[in-house]
Amino acid sequence: MGSPEAPRTDTAPPRHAGRLRISLPPALHYPAYRSFWLGMLAAVGGFQVLQFGQFWLIFQLTESPLFLGYVGLANAVPAISLNLVGGVVADRFDRQRLIVVTQTMTVSLVFLLATLTLTNLVQVWHVLTIAVLAGAINAFNQPARQAIYPHLIDRKVMMSAVALNSSVWQGTRVVAPAIAAVIIGLFNTAAAFYAAGALMLLFAVIVRMLDVPKMTAARTSSAAGDLLEGLKFIRRNSIFSFLIGMTFFNSFFGMAYVTQMPVFAEDILGVGVGGQGVLLSVAGVGSLLVTVWIGSRATGFRRKGLVLIGGAVMTGLTLAAFALTAEHIGSFALAVVLMFALGAFTSSYMILIMSSRQMLVPDRMRGRVMGFYGMTWNIMPLGGMYAGALAGFVGVPTAIAIGGLLVSAFAMGPALLNSQVRNLGAMLDRAESSRAAGGPAHP
Repeated sequence: MGSPEAPRTDTAPPRHAGRLRISLPPALHYPAYRSFWLGMLAAVGGFQVLQFGQFWLIFQLTESPLFLGYVGLANAVPAISLNLVGGVVADRFDRQRLIVVTQTMTVSLVFLLATLTLTNLVQVWHVLTIAVLAGAINAFNQPARQAIYPHLIDRKVMMSAVALNSSVWQGTRVVAPAIAAVIIGLFNTAAAFYAAGALMLLFAVIVRMLDVPKMTAARTSSAAGDLLEGLKFIRRNSIFSFLIGMTFFNSFFGMAYVTQMPVFAEDILGVGVGGQGVLLSVAGVGSLLVTVWIGSRATGFRRKGLVLIGGAVMTGLTLAAFALTAEHIGSFALAVVLMFALGAFTSSYMILIMSSRQMLVPDRMRGRVMGFYGMTWNIMPLGGMYAGALAGFVGVPTAIAIGGLLVSAFAMGPALLNSQVRNLGAMLDRAESSRAAGGPAHP
């Protein structure tokens, strides 16, 4: 592994790439990153198909909103428990090899689930066990993914790369649920799992073939010492604490509707698996459009902090409106409109959180900070568990609405009162000026 302090600078586009600059975002001019991005597109698309199929399968097996939460819980607990360790491993060992090994292990589990489903042997405990193992593996895969791509590009196109990475998630949210619904409708759930596994395997093959600069990790302490150093860094820099806090509220409360969507589609709106695919896909359309818009004006976009806070407030309010109108009005068309708005508002602040995180964190700490961030993102399934449990008392729509209001409350409270969050744009400008001058980019 070369020093983790320096991003890759030997991946400049070939001479003929000038013809591509008319249509390609800046980061895609770098061949290694371009291959990585295409692999991510396949892997994340496969994950979205897998997730859709898992929730659909468990709901068919149990017809219980609570068991939808159990699947998320089984995946989240090992991921959250091991994410910090995974971040340390990503900073100390070969990230390329780590991604290939963990991705291949996950693919094996997906194919196992597909085979069990195809042979009608699948049981609830199979789904839960595979979710536990996949979550544990992902705790090592995710920090390595986040830490490797800055070394495939020049620092000057970092914002472009962050936006492109986010667009993978948003774009696949548009297409993947609809594809999963079509596969399940035409064939069966097992076919969706096989398709998901094949896409995820493609990412492992692409990463294995990448020309990644070798980095020699500076092991100045024990693994436990590295872990403590990462935690101290986050504690000393309050901007990371607040960005992580906002991610937590979004993941735990704001995204709980994903695990409960079969309930909205089947029992509340009565639109079935096809309607579920439409609702999740249209949210992805809203997210993708805003992601592309923010990415296109990354260098000149001002007042990032206020946009971040406003996006979080509107995300929570829109989520509450979706849940309550679905129950009391029952209009599928209105639900589609609100899901589009929800995706747009969520993306408006989450892309700023992700971009700021990558721009502010030192390279040598990247794996550990990404591991800690991964804990908050992986906590999303626990939000589904919370919503499923609360739904037993107040119903699914009310449980989801309460979560939305809590997202808004955090944005209007602690985040709004924090001057670093409000002045995020100026902080990013200072960090980039410091890097340009050759100094550290401290928040």
